[in-house]
Amino acid sequence: MRKFYYEHYKRPKKQYRLIGHALNPVVMIAGNGLTETVLTEVDRALEDHELIKVRISIADRDVRTALIAEISKIMKCETVQTIGKVALFYRAALEPNPKLSNLLR
Repeated sequence: MRKFYYEHYKRPKKQYRLIGHALNPVVMIAGNGLTETVLTEVDRALEDHELIKVRISIADRDVRTALIAEISKIMKCETVQTIGKVALFYRAALEPNPKLSNLLR
């Protein structure tokens, strides 16, 4: 039972990183930080694509880390990977659309 859980937990995350490598950022966050408009766009992108890249163009590393954690908490999504100023987020869609989802194509 334990091995089954471990394989299903680790395997998809690795696949998400592999798929996310080819993606371009769909949301960019700059000096204004997390505004209502940015959160709405992140929510829409997660619902449509399930796996998205977000570029956070803020120089301070601690502020970037805090923004990534806040996005994960507010959007109820998982941070798959963070490299520099780019974060990869995953949230399963309620009704996945095969034409839009990055996971079903």
